[in-house]
Amino acid sequence: MGRRLIHGLSGAAVFLVSVALLSVRHRGAQETAQYPGLREGMWEKPERRSKVSPEDAMGGGGRGQKDLQVHPPEGYRTEGSLTLGDIFIAVKTTKRFHQSRMELLLDTWISRAREQTYVFTDEEDDALRRIMGDHAVFTNCSAEHSHLALSCKMAAEFDAFLASGRSWFCHLDDDNYLNPRALLKLLSSYSATWDVYLGKPSLNRPIWASETLPNNQTKSVRFWFATGGAGFCISRKLASKMVPWASGRNFLSTSELIRLPDDCTIGYIIECKVGGQLLPNALFHSHLENLQLIPPSRLTQQVTLSYGVFENKLNVIELSGPFSPQEDPSSRFRSLHCHLYPNTSWCLQAVGW
Repeated sequence: MGRRLIHGLSGAAVFLVSVALLSVRHRGAQETAQYPGLREGMWEKPERRSKVSPEDAMGGGGRGQKDLQVHPPEGYRTEGSLTLGDIFIAVKTTKRFHQSRMELLLDTWISRAREQTYVFTDEEDDALRRIMGDHAVFTNCSAEHSHLALSCKMAAEFDAFLASGRSWFCHLDDDNYLNPRALLKLLSSYSATWDVYLGKPSLNRPIWASETLPNNQTKSVRFWFATGGAGFCISRKLASKMVPWASGRNFLSTSELIRLPDDCTIGYIIECKVGGQLLPNALFHSHLENLQLIPPSRLTQQVTLSYGVFENKLNVIELSGPFSPQEDPSSRFRSLHCHLYPNTSWCLQAVGW
């Protein structure tokens, strides 16, 4: 009798474990359905941390990145003096964000780097053309947020950079604030004659994807990538090596091999095709991290900042004045700009500033 009871309990335990595993597998399949190029169960979400030190908030050597080698800037230091004119800054946007996002950027940081900045969008806009001139690039890419539509714009950015003859390619999204002075200081620590890929990963480990091969075959590939939502920069030397996979329609073809968005495709080309490596940098920031953890005293040192929603809450930097949260609610970019460039005309008009 006792033996039968033990067998019965063992069978029930096996059944419950099997149901639990099937449930986990089902949830994993749902999460990877949007991008079938990902192997099921291989997509790793960013770590959620309720409390971290300011150093961790700035991306300083967290756990899980110990196999991502960080090279000191001294190994890449440039001999000459870099200027903003050596940098090609590309901003990716879409028509429906021309007013809500682009006007904010045009009023703030783009006003300090207009000659270096190009805006890549999907539809004609006379107002944007009047402000940016031929630096407004209408790509005719789809306005969808699919990996092909995003890759279409990235291909246009990459080709425009190659044609520009400039030394550095820096990509940004339309919810990024760029500090041109901080960017110039960072890139001055590296040489464009080296293979340099700077940015911030949104994951704490490399991504795994399935690469499509001939005859309906696939193989697993593993690589780091810098999230486009924080911005990234690539040296001309490295960009020239990427041309067979990234120029013209080659970028879209390469993106189709792994069926992932444009920023993933950039990392895939650099690490799996060219043999380069991401150099992680803590001065880039996206809306995927808790921006309120960045100490206000260090905001002016950051290369990029962002805004959005994090864990169902408004995610913006902590900054006092000159505008109140009611006057500068969604991003705090206007207040940040006035801290960086206090002589801006509309900053001088702010009450009490």
